[in-house]
Amino acid sequence: MDYQYYFNNVPGKGLCRNNLIYTSLINNDKTVFCKWYHNDTDYHRGMNEVVDPNKMQEKWDRELKYFTLMQEHYPQHLPNVLEIDTENKKIFFEIQGSDMWEQAGCIGKEYTTVIPDWQDQMLEILQAHRNLGLFKYSLHPSSYFIVDGKMKSINYFFTYHESEKHIKVSDVLSHISQERRVELFKYMQKMGIDLDADSDLNQLQHLAFNSFSNNYCDEFIEKAKNIYV
Repeated sequence: MDYQYYFNNVPGKGLCRNNLIYTSLINNDKTVFCKWYHNDTDYHRGMNEVVDPNKMQEKWDRELKYFTLMQEHYPQHLPNVLEIDTENKKIFFEIQGSDMWEQAGCIGKEYTTVIPDWQDQMLEILQAHRNLGLFKYSLHPSSYFIVDGKMKSINYFFTYHESEKHIKVSDVLSHISQERRVELFKYMQKMGIDLDADSDLNQLQHLAFNSFSNNYCDEFIEKAKNIYV
C-alpha cells in the first residue's frame, strides 16, 4: 500500500505538518492513517521539534501505554488499529477521510458542519480520560477522525497519569507550536504557572483548555474544564 505525507491545508498558510512530533502518513484513498515516530526533516520542513532519539522514544512509549489503556476500557472512542509496527515505531489506523479539523477547513471553533454533536462526543472522550486518571494535553481538532459518525481520538504521546503528580512546562515545549506558545504563555501568567517549576497535572489540563480557546467555542471550553474540577 502506498503512503504519502499527510498535511493540513490551512488558509493563508498552505500545507502545514499535521503534527509536531511524529511524521503523519496517509494512503491514497484516505482509509489508513499512519503515525510514524520518526524525525523526518522533509516532512517537518526543517522545523523539527523532537530531534533527541531518547525523547522520541519516550513519546512512542507514552503513545503505546495510554492508547492501550484506552483500548482496554473505552475502545469505542478510538480508531480501529490495523497494525502496530514496534520495530519502526508506526501505528496504522483505519479512517474515513481527513481529520475533523481538515474537514472543517482548518478554521473556526465550531465543527457542527462536520459532526453535529461534536461537543457531546468530545466531552464523552474527555470524561473517559478523567475516569482513567489521564491528563491529555494534545487537544487539537486534528487529533480526531470521524468514523461512521463517531469521533475517534488519537495522539496519546502527550498524556500523563495522575500518579505522575507534576511536570514542568519547560520540559514539554517541543510538543507545543510557536504560535500556540503565545496563548500558552499568556494564560500561564494569568494562572501563575512558572515555566521551570513543577506544576500540578490538573492545573496544566486547565491551562491546555485555555490555550485551545482559539480552536473551540467558549461553551465547549467551559464544559471541558468542569470535567477536571
